[in-house]
Amino acid sequence: MAKATLVLSALCSILAFANFAQSHEVFKVEGTVYCDTCRVQFQTKISENIEGAKVQLTCRDMETEKVTYTTEALTDKDGKYTIEATGDHEKELCDVGVIHSPREDCKEPAIGFENTRVVCSNNVGMHNPTRYANPLFFMKKESLPGCKDVLDELGLFPLEF
Repeated sequence: MAKATLVLSALCSILAFANFAQSHEVFKVEGTVYCDTCRVQFQTKISENIEGAKVQLTCRDMETEKVTYTTEALTDKDGKYTIEATGDHEKELCDVGVIHSPREDCKEPAIGFENTRVVCSNNVGMHNPTRYANPLFFMKKESLPGCKDVLDELGLFPLEF
């Protein structure tokens, strides 16, 4: 009987520690920011990565919509960023959004594409702590001259440039 109590006690301690460790999870959110040089709202072979763009991860409570967590990061020379998010955000909606482009020639945000949703919880069937966000972008004021050729290669109908 004492042996069973000892085993049960050890098992409860292990489960309690596992729950504690899970609640202090660290997630890595990775993504890219680019300049949409053709103003088509998708990446092309002449899109350009943006170094030094500021992105922000914001998590909001699903019911109250109050901000519960926020952190920022800058993109590297390849337009890539990594944001570390601490804690499990199971009952929150988390989005990564573009905040600022350092490029004067490419700072126009694309309305409706400023944010992308990411899941920062272990309780959704994903066991990898790295989350991959959809690419984010800013647009140039004017399309580059080579855009027509790029879009023709893709088989897209002629757009006004």
